[in-house]
Amino acid sequence: MSTAVSRVFPVRVSGPLASFAVGFKEFLAESGYTPLSAAVQLRLMAHVSRWLEAEHFDVRDLNAQPAEEFLLARREAGYTGLRTSEAMVPLFGFLRTSGVVPPLVSVLPSSAIEVLLASFNRYLLSERVLAPSTAAAYVARVDRFLADCASDGDVSRLSAADVTRAVLEETVTRKVGSVQFFVVAVRAFLKFCSLEGLIDLDLSAAAPSITGRRSHVLPQGIKPEDAIALLVSCDRSQIIGRRDHAVLLILLRLGLRAIEVARLRLDDIDWRAGQMVIRGNGECEESLPLPAEVGESVAGYLHNGRPISGSREVFLTVCAPLVALKRSSVSLIVRRACLRAGIAPMGAHRLRHALACDMVAAGASLPEIGQVLRHRHLSSTAIYAKTDIVQLRSLALPWPGGEWL
Repeated sequence: MSTAVSRVFPVRVSGPLASFAVGFKEFLAESGYTPLSAAVQLRLMAHVSRWLEAEHFDVRDLNAQPAEEFLLARREAGYTGLRTSEAMVPLFGFLRTSGVVPPLVSVLPSSAIEVLLASFNRYLLSERVLAPSTAAAYVARVDRFLADCASDGDVSRLSAADVTRAVLEETVTRKVGSVQFFVVAVRAFLKFCSLEGLIDLDLSAAAPSITGRRSHVLPQGIKPEDAIALLVSCDRSQIIGRRDHAVLLILLRLGLRAIEVARLRLDDIDWRAGQMVIRGNGECEESLPLPAEVGESVAGYLHNGRPISGSREVFLTVCAPLVALKRSSVSLIVRRACLRAGIAPMGAHRLRHALACDMVAAGASLPEIGQVLRHRHLSSTAIYAKTDIVQLRSLALPWPGGEWL
């Protein structure tokens, strides 16, 4: 009987990085790379090391600029793989962790606008307690606003007319939802400027409200058989299937947002009490009961699916590097399950709507639904009142001269 022959050949690293090869190999193994994938990264390391030696660079000189020069040389040499900056992430991560290459240093703002935006970003993170991604989206829109109304960074001369004109100009080239977000960001910025004394008057009210048709759209749930099909589509004999089944069950039974699933940590689950802590918007933490069905699925993934990792997040990627899922990854899990189940693709938030619609159909009150969904204001939950068509018909008056449909 013949034995399997390994396709992984030893990689020899010479040059300035030779002494770090063993440590890099261990780093890749800890990050979840298979021997074959690790060999690919080691061959890239060997190429980088030979290039450093040929160009008379020291290891400590390896930063963004030399890395770009190396990648350019690699592309010109005809290499078809690992030719972008993404390819250098594992090697740079190891060298920074080992202290060989200095950590990334944030570039200090130089212009007046950059200083102002940096201060606004800190305000959003500390005072408004926005998520970093949301704060970055606000800053990007305010940057566009300032480029049009205060290109020199001096906001003291801003007028209500300037604000209104900037919003109206946005409506010419952008969709309603984009303009509405622009208005929210500009209002937050003008409020910040007023609090900081950068402008004499609070001009936030000068940004006109943009009306769209979004509020007229009914929340959409999913059919019970489609929910079952999503869960059945997960092959629980495979690691990825056990993970996806647990994610889908959490979305369907608890109505979590995608980002809340991604943020879920091992320490957030109290198995004895049957509860889990949810980290919602604005760093708000709330406890929800852990249904037995959900607990069993999550426990199955943790015992027989979750890779060994130092990360405390519950749900991890299945391919190296082993890192926590992102919000987009959770939505992608739902979309892939839809394709496997043969139903129309949908995002993770649709399952949150589905839970609320099911609760309405079961006779739950709006405050009860809002409590489960962790809405701060009842107005956020009121939209689900529109889904109970039977009850809404009892409130409608007969059409003059017509009959009930």
